[in-house]
Amino acid sequence: MCVSLVPDEAVESLVRTLAEHLASWGGAPLQCVFDRPKTIALQWRKNGEVTEWNPVFAYATLEMGVGVELCWPYRAQQKGSVENLVGFVKSSFFKVRRFHDAEDLRQQLRAWHEEVNQERPCRATGVIPALRWAEEKSRLRPLKVQPEELALRIPVYVGPTGTVLHDGHAYSMPPEAISMPGTLYLYGQRVRIVAGRYEAMHPRKFVAHEGSSLAEHRAALVAAVSGKRGRRYLKRQQLLELGEPAIRYLTEIVHRRPRQWYEDVDRLHAILQSHGPEVLRRAMEAGLQEQVFGALYVERSLAPRLNFPEAAQ
Repeated sequence: MCVSLVPDEAVESLVRTLAEHLASWGGAPLQCVFDRPKTIALQWRKNGEVTEWNPVFAYATLEMGVGVELCWPYRAQQKGSVENLVGFVKSSFFKVRRFHDAEDLRQQLRAWHEEVNQERPCRATGVIPALRWAEEKSRLRPLKVQPEELALRIPVYVGPTGTVLHDGHAYSMPPEAISMPGTLYLYGQRVRIVAGRYEAMHPRKFVAHEGSSLAEHRAALVAAVSGKRGRRYLKRQQLLELGEPAIRYLTEIVHRRPRQWYEDVDRLHAILQSHGPEVLRRAMEAGLQEQVFGALYVERSLAPRLNFPEAAQ
């Protein structure tokens, strides 16, 4: 038995935990048996035949090479094998223990795993599970993909700003891919997007409203806009996408220098392109704290690390 603590009941939590469990066992059995939540099956006929699978779950199990069997609806004996395991975990662990905090819960769960798998004979077989597992391990099939390389396939669309939205996070794409349908491959820590012949790789974002924009995509999008004024407004928009510090900082610049703000935007955008969003965001945050606004301040504050010729004079 393997019990994992997960943040939610979403399909990603389900398939990633399944992959980790199978990898820890050393392979996959011929079939894995599931109940019928929406994370697995969306529709089925009265005879139990599934007519629509959850596409994310289906692709993930195909990628892992796992056979899937579902409990038939209204068949108490078949569902019992699933429900009995759930009931056992509840009654022998969660209902008879108290936990001081999350770390205490994890520690007790590790000790419980040791007890039920390595020490206590199984009620159904009378054999300690670790001994039975050692006998049957050779019958497990190798996983086609390891948990860290498991990618969930999600259909997406490249929007008019050259970004793909997923779970509230925007990921940039080349401007040539605008309006194209594509596929987002969601890994545990990274994102790969393919739309036609265009492809992009991003670090996966988890903080609310945080996005990822690649420098080459920003440059290509600016180059695709006709007219100096249009390009400057696009540069300003790309700066604003850095978040609240950038919005507050640029607002102050525009209000203080309504006729020269575009010069600051050009210079700040050059810093963004050459040194990345994190460096510029931190400099803007420092400027807000010191109440000093302008590209010249940012260049001077970064001069020791970034070697701006103008700021060094």
